[in-house]
Amino acid sequence: MLRFLRRQTVRWLLLFGVIELLLLASSLHLAMRLRYLRNADELMDVSHHLLLRSFIFASVIMLGIAAFGGYRQHLRTTWQGAVARQAVAFVIGGLLLVVGYYAVPQAYVGRGVLGIALAIGFLAVMVFRLLFMRMVEIESLKPRVLILGTGQRAAQIHNRMRRRTDRRGFTLVGYVPCANEEIAIPDEKLLPMNVPLPVLARRERIDEIVVAVDDRRGRLPMDGLLECRQAGVTITDLTTFFERESGRVQLLWLEPSWLVFSRGFHLTPVHRLAKRCFDVGAALLLLLLCWPLMLMVALAIRLESGPGQPILYRQERVGENGRTFWLLKFRSMRTDAERDGVARWASKHDDRVTRVGRICRKLRFDELPQLWNVLKSDMSIVGPRPERPQFVADLATKIPYYSLRHCLKPGLAGWAQLSYPYGASEEDAAEKLKYDLFYVKNHNLLFDMLILIETAEVVLFNRGAR
Repeated sequence: MLRFLRRQTVRWLLLFGVIELLLLASSLHLAMRLRYLRNADELMDVSHHLLLRSFIFASVIMLGIAAFGGYRQHLRTTWQGAVARQAVAFVIGGLLLVVGYYAVPQAYVGRGVLGIALAIGFLAVMVFRLLFMRMVEIESLKPRVLILGTGQRAAQIHNRMRRRTDRRGFTLVGYVPCANEEIAIPDEKLLPMNVPLPVLARRERIDEIVVAVDDRRGRLPMDGLLECRQAGVTITDLTTFFERESGRVQLLWLEPSWLVFSRGFHLTPVHRLAKRCFDVGAALLLLLLCWPLMLMVALAIRLESGPGQPILYRQERVGENGRTFWLLKFRSMRTDAERDGVARWASKHDDRVTRVGRICRKLRFDELPQLWNVLKSDMSIVGPRPERPQFVADLATKIPYYSLRHCLKPGLAGWAQLSYPYGASEEDAAEKLKYDLFYVKNHNLLFDMLILIETAEVVLFNRGAR
């Protein structure tokens, strides 16, 4: 069952979401009956449109859970961490409901009912998730994975997936050496190749074989792999396996052939239209909600810097297909920050940042004018972070495949911004590229929505700000 769910990520997410939606909606129903247990007449009076109000309650709480990574496939955390995230999500969801009840009085359910529903819903979701995590941890239900290869490529799996949380979705049975291949794996992890590969796969009940041989030329047991494939065993190359399990593309093993033949990296006209509609709708909604805040930020910059000083800052950035555009931001640095004309990375305690600018950077307020760039079609709401031409020219010569990130429009929010802290060096740029390529290869409207929702956690907890 878990093997099917792991292969069909969208179906798994929908199934998981539907179950939690029903649990949370039932929580409000139960809370209403408990609150008016001894007053049937009053229960009838307040039960109008209860089904609709139940699903509104469930949807808002699920929005809070999603904002804190509750539906992210590649989130690696302990059950204690998951419960802590869920608690914060329920608090945020409860606050959103209170605000919503003032805006839409018809949806109001009463403070007592809301408090009871939040408590019941929290316990129901926590128990469901703990049971699900326990089920995921049952070894007999996990797909059994065999690594073909024992060299440096195979050693990367051993070194980078040491933690149990990194192997939560599968059971690593062991490593099988190929002919004349070096051994870079501890002896206790090795499986002897004393029988043909199909026999070994049947004996160990293998569901998937990951090909991680350093040099494939003349070393792969192709007949054995083909027989395993015909027996229903999935055959996966190392790059695809690592991408699937970690949520990023490993540059160290990336080959042009994988980029050419792998699925993804495609944008149909319908896909482009859907993304553009999402961008325009989200940008207009954010402008509608944030224009008072933007006015206050502009006023704070004017008060600190004085009349005559610019409020907005225009900076050249690289966009889709390498074309440059002028990005708008609220000015957060002194006007003489780069008086010598040399582009510099922002440092952790950059003395060029003003007092208002430091607050704006922490809360991401300085990026709100980029909504205009989204409406102009220079940017998307979600995409790789736009970089300056000077940095791009330098990084493209040092980091392989760096230019691939420019096959999409840059974004206000992004997978790399969620998954990796603020980058201010070439090493950071290389690490973030792994996540950018994963997004470029796998992006879709649902993925964009989840990234945008989870960005709330980044803003609330100042993750990655400088």
